[in-house]
Order: sequence, then C-alpha cells, then structure tokens
Amino acid sequence: MIHGAVLHFTSEQPLVCDLRALPTAADNCITITNLRYVDGRKPTFIDHADSWFLYPLSGLRFIEIPASAMAGSDLPALPPGEPVEGSALGIEADDLDDVEDPEEARHAEELLRRMRDA
Repeated sequence: MIHGAVLHFTSEQPLVCDLRALPTAADNCITITNLRYVDGRKPTFIDHADSWFLYPLSGLRFIEIPASAMAGSDLPALPPGEPVEGSALGIEADDLDDVEDPEEARHAEELLRRMRDA
C-alpha cells in the first residue's frame, strides 16, 4: 500500500489517495482508497469514507508519489536527487538509431540527454 499518492487528473483538481499498488503497463484502471483533497477535506461525491475506488488511467495526467509515501511501502524507492539512467526508463541509446526522421532523432537525443543530466 502506498499512502499519500497524489492523482493529477486531466481536467480536475488533484486528489490525495492511498494506492493499492503501482499501475503496470497492462492496467487500464487503478484501485485507490482514502480519497481526499490536498487540504485533507473529503470530496462531496464520496458517500462512504472507507470505500475503494476503481479509477480509469485514461482520466489521469500523472501520479505523483512523494518519497515519504514510498518509505512505508514494500516497493523500492530511489534516494532523493539520484538521477535515473535512460536504461531504467526503457530507453537505450541504440533505440535512437531506429528513428528515420532526422528532426525526430534530434528531439530523441535531446530528451535522452536531459534525462541523463537530471
């Protein structure tokens, strides 16, 4: 369980929740509980505070998981400020050779450089 994750919706205010697990590439929904606004108030559309919610990933822009939220879970977390290698994100420098459009290749190289420098 990941406590205190923030769901950033496509056209709504972000909500804080507890995630049962991180979504995988095969998932199209996430299961959440303890849904609340960032200021701690319960949303008006919730009837029971102890409910579980199944929310489609298509309605989310991204999921923010603070380092403190990962501390209590059984999932591995990166130390704060440590860069993520491109290979950890599924991007390899060799993958750039498959790009045929020179402009697209330039953008891909720039993206890979920024990820390595972050």
